[in-house]
Amino acid sequence: QVQLVESGGGLVQAGGSLRLSCVASGRTFSSYAMGWFRQAPGKEREFVAAISWIGAVTNYADSVKGRFTISRDNAKNTVYLQMNSLKPEDTAVYYCATRYFSNSATIAHEYNFWGQGTQVTVSS
Repeated sequence: QVQLVESGGGLVQAGGSLRLSCVASGRTFSSYAMGWFRQAPGKEREFVAAISWIGAVTNYADSVKGRFTISRDNAKNTVYLQMNSLKPEDTAVYYCATRYFSNSATIAHEYNFWGQGTQVTVSS
């Protein structure tokens, strides 16, 4: 059974930064793509960023390009989301996810396992 545990969320002022972490267990982490999604109250879950199994390919939502960076440390079974220049509209619960394939994906239903999420709140 795959387990994903996110951390690093919190309350930050607009313009600030946070780094989210997601630690995976239960499978060979390095062989599979990882992604970050977010869900704000009353909205559908949306794609944020994804990374392929060795980190060679990354994908970002247009709304976060140039501000967020996804990375991974396969030795630590961890994927990160560095979030800079945060805006109030970035407020959401952030989820990490993994899928059975090595290539990254941008659609939620293409991921097989999900963490429980970490809250990010950006005040204006």
